Amino acid sequence: MGIAQLNRDHGIAGQVEFFEGQGGFPFIRVKNAKASALISVYAGQVLSFQPAGKTDDLMFLSQKAYYQAGKAIKGGVPICWPWFGPDPEGKDRAAHGFVRNRMWDVIETSVTANGDTQVVLGLTDTPETQTIWPHAFILRLEMIVGETLNLALVTRNTGDQAISITQAFHTYFSVGNIHQARVSGLEGRQYLDKADEGQQKMQSGAVTISSEVDRIYLDVLDDIIVHDPALKRRIYIASQGSQTAVVWNPWARISAEMADLQDDDYLRMLCVETTNAATDIITIQPGSEFRLIANYRIEHM
Repeated sequence: MGIAQLNRDHGIAGQVEFFEGQGGFPFIRVKNAKASALISVYAGQVLSFQPAGKTDDLMFLSQKAYYQAGKAIKGGVPICWPWFGPDPEGKDRAAHGFVRNRMWDVIETSVTANGDTQVVLGLTDTPETQTIWPHAFILRLEMIVGETLNLALVTRNTGDQAISITQAFHTYFSVGNIHQARVSGLEGRQYLDKADEGQQKMQSGAVTISSEVDRIYLDVLDDIIVHDPALKRRIYIASQGSQTAVVWNPWARISAEMADLQDDDYLRMLCVETTNAATDIITIQPGSEFRLIANYRIEHM
C-alpha cells in the first residue's frame, strides 16, 4: 500500500501522518498535545518518543542503523518474536525471530477519549513464515502515544495445536552518560550473565555499567527504573505478562565491531528489555491469546 493510500485510510489530521522514511520504508509520524513519536511500519518498530516540550528523546537510534529489507533497525524498540535470542531449536534461523525484519500491516489508527493516539500494526502467518516457524498466528502491536508510551504485543494462536514462544521489547534507551546511569528495581534478583558464560549470579544494589553487560534477570516482580542524571530524568518501566528482563550494553569492543553502531555509541545507550526469556516461556492454547505489555514513563528531575 502506498503512502497516499495509507494517509487516506489511516491518517488523522493533526495527529497521524504517513510518509516515506529512510530506505523508502513507510514511517508514521504521531503528534498530539502530550507527545510525539516516530514509528516504522517495516519491523513494527517505535523509533522515537518525546514528551511535548522536551528536547531529549526517550529512545536511542543509531545514526548508522540499517534501513534495508531483511535487516533489523538498530535502536528504538525492535520486536523479538516468536523467540528471543538464538534459535531455540538450533536450526540456524535468525536470532530474535523473524518479525523485526519484515513489513507489517497497518491495522488501525485512532484517537482515544483522553486525546492519546493509538496505532495498531499487525502480522499474520503466510506460506513464507510457515517455512520458518510452522504455526498459524495473528500478531498485533498496539501502541498508545500520550504522556507515556504504552506498547502491547498480542499473540493469538489461530492454529489447532498449542504454541510456545519467547519474546521481547528490545528497547534501546537514550542516556546522557553511561558512566552515570544506573538501573534500580532488580536488587536481589538472580540473573544469567551471558557475558560470563551464562553463569547465574545475584544482583547486589543497583545495576551500573562499567564493562559489557548482557544479563537476563529472573523472577522480576517490580517496576524497573533507569536513572539518567546526565539528562536529569528517570525512566519508569512497568510491565505485564513478563517475569524476566534483560539489561544490555555492548561496551567499547563490541560497539566498535558492529557496523550499524558508531564506535562510541555504547556511551549513549542502554537496553532494558521487557521479555519472556530463558525459563519464562509462554504457551498459548489454540484460540487463545497472550499480551506482553510495557509502559514507559519519563520523570524529569
